[in-house]
Amino acid sequence: MAVDELDTRILRLLIEQPRTSVREYARLLGVARGTLQARLDRLERTGVITGTGPVLSPAALGHPVLAFVHIEVTQGHLDEVGDALSAVPEIIEAFSITGGGDLLTRVAARDNAHLEDVIQRLIRLPGVVRTRTEVALRERVAHRVLPLVEAVGRAPGKP
Repeated sequence: MAVDELDTRILRLLIEQPRTSVREYARLLGVARGTLQARLDRLERTGVITGTGPVLSPAALGHPVLAFVHIEVTQGHLDEVGDALSAVPEIIEAFSITGGGDLLTRVAARDNAHLEDVIQRLIRLPGVVRTRTEVALRERVAHRVLPLVEAVGRAPGKP
């Protein structure tokens, strides 16, 4: 989907001022409320906007340890293992990947002992061959998409 300059401005406002009303967004952007609403509807319909809820902190929820667990799966069992991961509440994301391993999960844990318990639970899943875990020490770049939005929305030929 093409994202133009107005879409970029809308998305920037949504990210920077998420609790503002549609009416106020329209005023800030200098567009009609109907125009803004139509743009928002299109951005949602095409999957550019995928949610509007709050962003939660696992650390503030008592799970400050963040780890990335690579999971190697027996051939033919990727879907089964992937489905089983959804039953593990500490897994906050999971992706099929290429390279060393079949799945990459992002795991939030209370402490290192809890992380070990989660890993042991993963190892016991039918179809899991082995795991490899990397513990995050510090977040260097927080999850973000605004720089990408701005790059995509930049008119061709502009730096």
